[in-house]
Amino acid sequence: MTTVVSSHATVLCCVRCHATWPLTDIIYVCGSCGGNLQIKYDYAAIQRVWHREELTRNPDNTMWRYGPLYPVSSRIESPPIGWTPLFRADRLGAALGLNSLFIKDDGRNPSASFKDRASAIAMTRAREIGRRLVTGASTGNAGSSTAVLAAAMGMQARIFIPKATPRAKVAQLLAFGADVLAVEGTYDNAFDLCLAATEKFGWYNRNTGYNPFTREGKKSVSFEICEQMNWNVPDLVVVPVGDGNIISGVWKGFEEFHRICFIDRLPRLLAVQAEKSDAVLRALEGDGKIEPVSGETVADSISVSIPRDGDAAVQAVRASEGFGIRVGDEEILAAIIEVARGAGVFVEPAAAASFAGLKKAAAQGMIDPAWTVVMLATGNGLKDVASVMKVAGAPRSVSPDPAKLGE
Repeated sequence: MTTVVSSHATVLCCVRCHATWPLTDIIYVCGSCGGNLQIKYDYAAIQRVWHREELTRNPDNTMWRYGPLYPVSSRIESPPIGWTPLFRADRLGAALGLNSLFIKDDGRNPSASFKDRASAIAMTRAREIGRRLVTGASTGNAGSSTAVLAAAMGMQARIFIPKATPRAKVAQLLAFGADVLAVEGTYDNAFDLCLAATEKFGWYNRNTGYNPFTREGKKSVSFEICEQMNWNVPDLVVVPVGDGNIISGVWKGFEEFHRICFIDRLPRLLAVQAEKSDAVLRALEGDGKIEPVSGETVADSISVSIPRDGDAAVQAVRASEGFGIRVGDEEILAAIIEVARGAGVFVEPAAAASFAGLKKAAAQGMIDPAWTVVMLATGNGLKDVASVMKVAGAPRSVSPDPAKLGE
Protein backbone atom coordinates (compact mmCIF):
# COMPACT_ATOMS: atom_id res chain seq x y z
CA MET A 1 0.00 0.00 0.00
CA THR A 2 1.14 3.54 -0.72
CA THR A 3 2.01 5.49 2.41
CA VAL A 4 0.09 8.70 2.99
CA VAL A 5 2.48 11.62 2.99
CA SER A 6 0.94 14.80 4.25
CA SER A 7 0.74 17.31 5.33
CA HIS A 8 0.20 20.17 3.01
CA ALA A 9 -2.59 21.30 5.31
CA THR A 10 -1.88 24.77 6.64
CA VAL A 11 -4.64 26.32 8.76
CA LEU A 12 -8.25 26.07 9.88
CA CYS A 13 -10.39 28.82 8.34
CA CYS A 14 -13.86 29.82 9.53
CA VAL A 15 -16.51 29.46 6.81
CA ARG A 16 -18.41 32.39 8.33
CA CYS A 17 -15.94 35.11 9.42
CA HIS A 18 -12.79 33.73 7.73
CA ALA A 19 -10.67 33.91 10.89
CA THR A 20 -7.82 31.39 10.86
CA TRP A 21 -6.66 29.01 13.56
CA PRO A 22 -3.66 26.67 13.91
CA LEU A 23 -4.01 23.02 13.03
CA THR A 24 -1.80 22.07 15.96
CA ASP A 25 -4.55 22.73 18.48
CA ILE A 26 -7.70 20.66 19.06
CA ILE A 27 -10.19 23.21 17.76
CA TYR A 28 -13.64 22.28 16.53
CA VAL A 29 -15.30 25.63 15.77
CA CYS A 30 -14.22 29.23 15.31
CA GLY A 31 -13.21 30.91 18.56
CA SER A 32 -14.36 34.28 17.20
CA CYS A 33 -17.87 33.62 15.90
CA GLY A 34 -18.62 29.95 16.56
CA GLY A 35 -18.74 29.14 12.85
CA ASN A 36 -17.58 25.87 11.34
CA LEU A 37 -13.97 25.51 10.30
CA GLN A 38 -12.51 24.37 7.01
CA ILE A 39 -9.00 23.03 6.48
CA LYS A 40 -6.86 24.88 3.95
CA TYR A 41 -3.82 23.54 2.07
CA ASP A 42 -0.74 24.80 0.28
CA TYR A 43 -2.10 24.00 -3.17
CA ALA A 44 0.97 25.33 -5.00
CA ALA A 45 3.15 22.90 -3.06
CA ILE A 46 0.80 20.02 -3.86
CA GLN A 47 0.96 20.86 -7.57
CA ARG A 48 4.75 20.71 -7.46
CA VAL A 49 4.93 17.22 -5.96
CA TRP A 50 1.75 15.44 -7.12
CA HIS A 51 0.55 14.97 -10.68
CA ARG A 52 -2.50 13.42 -12.26
CA GLU A 53 -0.45 10.85 -14.18
CA GLU A 54 1.12 9.66 -10.93
CA LEU A 55 -2.31 9.28 -9.34
CA THR A 56 -3.61 7.31 -12.31
CA ARG A 57 -0.79 4.78 -11.91
CA ASN A 58 -1.38 4.32 -8.16
CA PRO A 59 -2.59 0.73 -7.51
CA ASP A 60 -4.13 1.65 -4.14
CA ASN A 61 -7.87 1.49 -4.83
CA THR A 62 -9.05 3.06 -1.59
CA MET A 63 -9.70 6.62 -0.49
CA TRP A 64 -6.10 6.79 0.77
CA ARG A 65 -4.78 7.22 -2.78
CA TYR A 66 -5.48 10.95 -2.32
CA GLY A 67 -3.07 11.38 0.60
CA PRO A 68 -1.57 14.75 -0.43
CA LEU A 69 -5.02 16.34 0.02
CA TYR A 70 -5.62 14.99 3.52
CA PRO A 71 -4.68 16.68 6.82
CA VAL A 72 -3.19 13.51 8.36
CA SER A 73 0.17 11.80 7.98
CA SER A 74 -0.91 8.17 8.45
CA ARG A 75 -3.74 5.94 7.27
CA ILE A 76 -6.07 3.12 8.27
CA GLU A 77 -4.85 -0.02 6.51
CA SER A 78 -8.05 -1.99 6.93
CA PRO A 79 -10.89 -2.29 6.36
CA PRO A 80 -10.64 -0.74 2.86
CA ILE A 81 -12.72 2.41 2.48
CA GLY A 82 -13.74 4.22 -0.68
CA TRP A 83 -13.28 3.56 -4.38
CA THR A 84 -16.91 2.47 -4.40
CA PRO A 85 -18.45 1.65 -7.78
CA LEU A 86 -19.68 4.35 -10.12
CA PHE A 87 -21.86 2.90 -12.86
CA ARG A 88 -24.39 3.86 -15.48
CA ALA A 89 -28.08 3.56 -14.61
CA ASP A 90 -29.51 3.73 -18.13
CA ARG A 91 -32.98 2.33 -17.41
CA LEU A 92 -33.42 4.61 -14.42
CA GLY A 93 -32.17 7.62 -16.37
CA ALA A 94 -34.39 6.86 -19.36
CA ALA A 95 -37.43 6.80 -17.07
CA LEU A 96 -36.61 10.41 -16.18
CA GLY A 97 -35.79 11.46 -19.74
CA LEU A 98 -32.06 11.75 -18.96
CA ASN A 99 -29.40 10.64 -21.43
CA SER A 100 -26.65 9.95 -18.91
CA LEU A 101 -27.28 8.97 -15.29
CA PHE A 102 -24.66 7.42 -13.02
CA ILE A 103 -24.98 6.08 -9.47
CA LYS A 104 -22.12 6.28 -6.98
CA ASP A 105 -22.94 3.43 -4.59
CA ASP A 106 -21.38 4.22 -1.21
CA GLY A 107 -23.45 1.52 0.43
CA ARG A 108 -20.47 -0.70 -0.48
CA ASN A 109 -18.28 0.81 2.25
CA PRO A 110 -17.45 -1.30 5.36
CA SER A 111 -20.36 -0.04 7.46
CA ALA A 112 -22.60 0.21 4.34
CA SER A 113 -22.53 3.99 4.45
CA PHE A 114 -20.85 7.06 2.97
CA LYS A 115 -19.98 8.11 6.55
CA ASP A 116 -16.97 5.76 6.63
CA ARG A 117 -15.08 8.36 4.59
CA ALA A 118 -15.53 10.99 7.29
CA SER A 119 -14.74 8.64 10.15
CA ALA A 120 -11.54 7.48 8.47
CA ILE A 121 -9.96 10.93 8.53
CA ALA A 122 -11.41 12.04 11.88
CA MET A 123 -10.32 8.87 13.66
CA THR A 124 -6.88 8.91 12.07
CA ARG A 125 -6.55 12.43 13.43
CA ALA A 126 -7.64 11.24 16.88
CA ARG A 127 -5.02 8.50 16.84
CA GLU A 128 -2.28 10.87 15.69
CA ILE A 129 -2.92 13.22 18.61
CA GLY A 130 -3.05 10.37 21.10
CA ARG A 131 -6.79 10.08 21.73
CA ARG A 132 -8.15 6.57 22.28
CA LEU A 133 -11.83 7.36 22.94
CA VAL A 134 -13.92 8.90 20.17
CA THR A 135 -17.46 10.11 20.73
CA GLY A 136 -20.20 11.34 18.46
CA ALA A 137 -23.93 11.86 18.02
CA SER A 138 -25.63 9.99 15.22
CA THR A 139 -28.93 8.81 13.79
CA GLY A 140 -27.03 5.61 13.04
CA ASN A 141 -24.66 5.84 10.08
CA ALA A 142 -21.99 8.14 11.49
CA GLY A 143 -22.03 6.14 14.70
CA SER A 144 -21.84 2.82 12.86
CA SER A 145 -18.85 3.95 10.84
CA THR A 146 -17.13 5.21 13.99
CA ALA A 147 -17.77 1.89 15.73
CA VAL A 148 -16.49 -0.17 12.78
CA LEU A 149 -13.23 1.75 12.57
CA ALA A 150 -12.78 1.94 16.33
CA ALA A 151 -12.97 -1.85 16.44
CA ALA A 152 -10.43 -2.14 13.62
CA MET A 153 -8.07 0.39 15.20
CA GLY A 154 -8.30 -0.85 18.78
CA MET A 155 -9.98 2.36 19.95
CA GLN A 156 -13.16 3.00 21.94
CA ALA A 157 -16.34 4.51 20.50
CA ARG A 158 -19.01 6.16 22.64
CA ILE A 159 -22.05 7.03 20.55
CA PHE A 160 -25.14 9.12 21.43
CA ILE A 161 -28.21 8.17 19.39
CA PRO A 162 -31.88 9.18 19.46
CA LYS A 163 -34.06 6.40 20.86
CA ALA A 164 -35.89 6.16 17.52
CA THR A 165 -32.74 5.08 15.64
CA PRO A 166 -33.52 2.11 13.32
CA ARG A 167 -32.73 -1.21 14.99
CA ALA A 168 -30.41 -2.38 12.22
CA LYS A 169 -28.16 0.61 12.87
CA VAL A 170 -28.26 0.03 16.61
CA ALA A 171 -27.32 -3.60 15.98
CA GLN A 172 -24.24 -2.49 14.04
CA LEU A 173 -23.15 -0.18 16.83
CA LEU A 174 -23.48 -2.87 19.46
CA ALA A 175 -21.90 -5.61 17.36
CA PHE A 176 -18.75 -3.55 16.86
CA GLY A 177 -18.43 -2.89 20.57
CA ALA A 178 -19.50 0.74 20.84
CA ASP A 179 -20.77 2.15 24.11
CA VAL A 180 -24.23 3.22 22.92
CA LEU A 181 -26.22 5.88 24.79
CA ALA A 182 -29.85 6.17 23.63
CA VAL A 183 -31.06 9.72 24.25
CA GLU A 184 -34.69 10.46 24.98
CA GLY A 185 -35.23 12.95 22.20
CA THR A 186 -34.15 13.87 18.66
CA TYR A 187 -30.80 13.82 16.88
CA ASP A 188 -30.35 17.46 17.84
CA ASN A 189 -30.82 16.55 21.52
CA ALA A 190 -28.23 13.78 21.15
CA PHE A 191 -25.85 16.18 19.40
CA ASP A 192 -26.11 18.80 22.15
CA LEU A 193 -25.64 16.20 24.89
CA CYS A 194 -22.57 14.87 23.10
CA LEU A 195 -21.10 18.39 22.91
CA ALA A 196 -21.68 18.89 26.62
CA ALA A 197 -19.96 15.59 27.38
CA THR A 198 -17.03 16.52 25.14
CA GLU A 199 -16.55 19.78 27.02
CA LYS A 200 -16.89 18.15 30.42
CA PHE A 201 -14.80 15.01 29.91
CA GLY A 202 -12.42 15.99 27.11
CA TRP A 203 -13.38 13.12 24.78
CA TYR A 204 -12.42 13.48 21.12
CA ASN A 205 -15.55 14.55 19.23
CA ARG A 206 -16.15 13.16 15.74
CA ASN A 207 -19.50 14.90 15.23
CA THR A 208 -20.42 15.62 11.64
CA GLY A 209 -20.75 19.33 11.04
CA TYR A 210 -18.62 20.08 14.11
CA ASN A 211 -15.27 18.35 13.63
CA PRO A 212 -13.64 19.90 10.51
CA PHE A 213 -11.79 16.67 9.74
CA THR A 214 -15.03 14.91 8.76
CA ARG A 215 -15.43 17.08 5.67
CA GLU A 216 -11.93 16.09 4.61
CA GLY A 217 -12.98 12.47 4.34
CA LYS A 218 -16.25 13.19 2.59
CA LYS A 219 -14.55 15.14 -0.20
CA SER A 220 -12.85 11.91 -1.33
CA VAL A 221 -16.03 10.86 -3.15
CA SER A 222 -15.55 13.75 -5.59
CA PHE A 223 -11.95 12.74 -6.25
CA GLU A 224 -13.14 9.24 -7.10
CA ILE A 225 -15.91 10.48 -9.39
CA CYS A 226 -13.38 12.52 -11.39
CA GLU A 227 -11.08 9.54 -11.85
CA GLN A 228 -13.83 7.02 -12.52
CA MET A 229 -15.28 9.27 -15.23
CA ASN A 230 -11.87 9.56 -16.90
CA TRP A 231 -11.58 13.18 -15.76
CA ASN A 232 -14.84 14.20 -17.47
CA VAL A 233 -16.56 16.21 -14.75
CA PRO A 234 -20.32 15.58 -14.51
CA ASP A 235 -22.71 18.45 -15.13
CA LEU A 236 -24.76 17.75 -12.00
CA VAL A 237 -24.15 15.88 -8.75
CA VAL A 238 -27.24 14.98 -6.69
CA VAL A 239 -26.73 14.94 -2.92
CA PRO A 240 -29.15 14.18 -0.06
CA VAL A 241 -28.75 16.90 2.56
CA GLY A 242 -29.26 16.77 6.32
CA ASP A 243 -26.67 18.61 8.39
CA GLY A 244 -24.93 19.81 5.20
CA ASN A 245 -21.56 18.14 5.74
CA ILE A 246 -21.74 15.78 2.76
CA ILE A 247 -22.63 18.43 0.20
CA SER A 248 -20.01 20.85 1.52
CA GLY A 249 -17.46 18.03 1.35
CA VAL A 250 -18.50 17.08 -2.19
CA TRP A 251 -17.98 20.67 -3.31
CA LYS A 252 -14.63 20.96 -1.53
CA GLY A 253 -13.38 17.87 -3.33
CA PHE A 254 -14.23 19.14 -6.79
CA GLU A 255 -12.94 22.60 -5.95
CA GLU A 256 -9.60 21.27 -4.72
CA PHE A 257 -9.04 19.10 -7.79
CA HIS A 258 -9.81 22.17 -9.86
CA ARG A 259 -7.33 24.28 -7.87
CA ILE A 260 -4.49 21.83 -8.52
CA CYS A 261 -5.52 21.57 -12.20
CA PHE A 262 -6.59 17.91 -12.16
CA ILE A 263 -9.96 18.97 -13.66
CA ASP A 264 -10.84 21.94 -15.87
CA ARG A 265 -14.37 22.75 -14.68
CA LEU A 266 -16.77 22.29 -11.78
CA PRO A 267 -20.23 20.64 -11.56
CA ARG A 268 -23.51 22.03 -10.33
CA LEU A 269 -24.92 20.60 -7.12
CA LEU A 270 -28.52 19.56 -6.52
CA ALA A 271 -29.31 19.59 -2.80
CA VAL A 272 -32.24 17.30 -1.90
CA GLN A 273 -33.97 17.72 1.45
CA ALA A 274 -37.04 16.22 3.08
CA GLU A 275 -39.97 18.62 3.27
CA LYS A 276 -39.84 19.06 7.05
CA SER A 277 -36.06 18.89 7.27
CA ASP A 278 -35.36 21.68 4.79
CA ALA A 279 -33.41 24.29 6.77
CA VAL A 280 -30.64 24.48 4.16
CA LEU A 281 -33.11 25.06 1.32
CA ARG A 282 -34.91 27.75 3.31
CA ALA A 283 -31.58 29.48 3.82
CA LEU A 284 -30.78 29.18 0.10
CA GLU A 285 -34.11 30.77 -0.77
CA GLY A 286 -33.70 33.51 1.82
CA ASP A 287 -30.85 35.46 3.33
CA GLY A 288 -28.56 32.46 3.80
CA LYS A 289 -29.15 32.26 7.54
CA ILE A 290 -29.89 28.83 9.00
CA GLU A 291 -33.06 28.67 11.11
CA PRO A 292 -34.42 25.57 12.89
CA VAL A 293 -37.17 23.42 11.36
CA SER A 294 -39.02 20.39 12.71
CA GLY A 295 -36.64 17.90 11.08
CA GLU A 296 -39.34 15.22 10.87
CA THR A 297 -38.86 12.66 8.08
CA VAL A 298 -38.77 8.93 7.50
CA ALA A 299 -35.21 9.41 6.21
CA ASP A 300 -33.48 9.40 9.59
CA SER A 301 -30.02 10.10 8.15
CA ILE A 302 -31.15 13.51 6.88
CA SER A 303 -33.52 14.27 9.76
CA VAL A 304 -32.06 17.45 11.22
CA SER A 305 -33.67 20.45 12.86
CA ILE A 306 -30.56 22.64 12.87
CA PRO A 307 -28.00 21.69 10.17
CA ARG A 308 -24.63 21.86 11.93
CA ASP A 309 -22.78 22.48 8.68
CA GLY A 310 -25.53 24.56 7.13
CA ASP A 311 -23.42 27.64 6.38
CA ALA A 312 -20.92 25.64 4.34
CA ALA A 313 -23.75 23.77 2.58
CA VAL A 314 -25.43 26.99 1.48
CA GLN A 315 -22.09 28.36 0.28
CA ALA A 316 -21.38 25.17 -1.68
CA VAL A 317 -24.70 25.13 -3.54
CA ARG A 318 -24.45 28.82 -4.39
CA ALA A 319 -20.81 28.59 -5.49
CA SER A 320 -21.69 25.71 -7.81
CA GLU A 321 -24.58 27.69 -9.32
CA GLY A 322 -26.70 24.77 -8.22
CA PHE A 323 -30.17 24.48 -6.76
CA GLY A 324 -32.28 22.57 -4.26
CA ILE A 325 -35.53 20.66 -4.09
CA ARG A 326 -37.79 19.21 -1.39
CA VAL A 327 -39.32 15.75 -1.37
CA GLY A 328 -42.00 14.21 0.81
CA ASP A 329 -41.73 10.99 2.75
CA GLU A 330 -44.01 9.17 0.31
CA GLU A 331 -41.74 10.17 -2.57
CA ILE A 332 -38.69 9.00 -0.62
CA LEU A 333 -40.19 5.59 0.18
CA ALA A 334 -41.36 5.12 -3.41
CA ALA A 335 -37.85 5.93 -4.61
CA ILE A 336 -36.41 2.97 -2.67
CA ILE A 337 -38.39 0.61 -4.90
CA GLU A 338 -37.72 2.60 -8.08
CA VAL A 339 -33.95 2.54 -7.56
CA ALA A 340 -33.98 -1.15 -6.58
CA ARG A 341 -36.01 -2.25 -9.59
CA GLY A 342 -34.60 0.27 -12.05
CA ALA A 343 -30.91 -0.03 -11.24
CA GLY A 344 -30.42 -3.02 -8.96
CA VAL A 345 -29.26 -0.89 -6.02
CA PHE A 346 -30.77 -1.28 -2.55
CA VAL A 347 -30.79 2.09 -0.75
CA GLU A 348 -31.96 3.39 2.61
CA PRO A 349 -34.43 6.32 2.74
CA ALA A 350 -31.81 9.10 2.86
CA ALA A 351 -30.09 7.69 -0.22
CA ALA A 352 -33.45 7.23 -1.94
CA ALA A 353 -34.07 10.94 -1.39
CA SER A 354 -31.40 11.61 -4.02
CA PHE A 355 -33.44 9.85 -6.68
CA ALA A 356 -36.73 11.30 -5.45
CA GLY A 357 -35.26 14.79 -5.77
CA LEU A 358 -33.74 14.10 -9.16
CA LYS A 359 -37.04 12.72 -10.44
CA LYS A 360 -38.94 15.76 -9.20
CA ALA A 361 -36.40 18.21 -10.60
CA ALA A 362 -36.48 16.47 -13.99
CA ALA A 363 -40.29 16.54 -14.06
CA GLN A 364 -40.23 20.29 -13.36
CA GLY A 365 -37.82 20.94 -16.23
CA MET A 366 -34.94 21.93 -13.96
CA ILE A 367 -32.48 19.49 -15.58
CA ASP A 368 -31.16 19.50 -19.13
CA PRO A 369 -31.66 15.97 -20.54
CA ALA A 370 -28.20 16.19 -22.13
CA TRP A 371 -26.45 16.67 -18.78
CA THR A 372 -24.29 13.95 -17.30
CA VAL A 373 -25.73 13.39 -13.84
CA VAL A 374 -24.19 11.56 -10.88
CA MET A 375 -26.49 10.55 -8.02
CA LEU A 376 -24.98 9.73 -4.63
CA ALA A 377 -26.40 6.60 -2.99
CA THR A 378 -25.19 7.23 0.54
CA GLY A 379 -26.40 4.15 2.44
CA ASN A 380 -27.57 0.57 1.96
CA GLY A 381 -31.23 -0.41 2.32
CA LEU A 382 -30.42 -3.00 4.98
CA LYS A 383 -29.82 -0.05 7.32
CA ASP A 384 -33.58 0.50 7.66
CA VAL A 385 -35.55 -2.57 6.65
CA ALA A 386 -38.67 -1.37 8.47
CA SER A 387 -39.01 1.59 6.12
CA VAL A 388 -38.43 -0.57 3.07
CA MET A 389 -41.16 -2.99 4.10
CA LYS A 390 -43.69 -0.18 4.13
CA VAL A 391 -43.53 -0.10 0.33
CA ALA A 392 -41.95 -3.39 -0.74
CA GLY A 393 -45.08 -5.51 -0.36
CA ALA A 394 -45.30 -9.00 1.11
CA PRO A 395 -44.37 -12.49 -0.10
CA ARG A 396 -47.10 -14.78 -1.43
CA SER A 397 -47.92 -17.83 0.65
CA VAL A 398 -47.73 -21.08 -1.31
CA SER A 399 -48.27 -24.78 -0.66
CA PRO A 400 -45.18 -27.05 -0.52
CA ASP A 401 -46.90 -29.20 -3.19
CA PRO A 402 -45.24 -28.48 -6.60
CA ALA A 403 -48.47 -29.44 -8.37
CA LYS A 404 -50.19 -26.44 -6.90
CA LEU A 405 -47.64 -23.82 -8.00
CA GLY A 406 -49.60 -23.07 -11.15
CA GLU A 407 -52.83 -22.35 -9.29
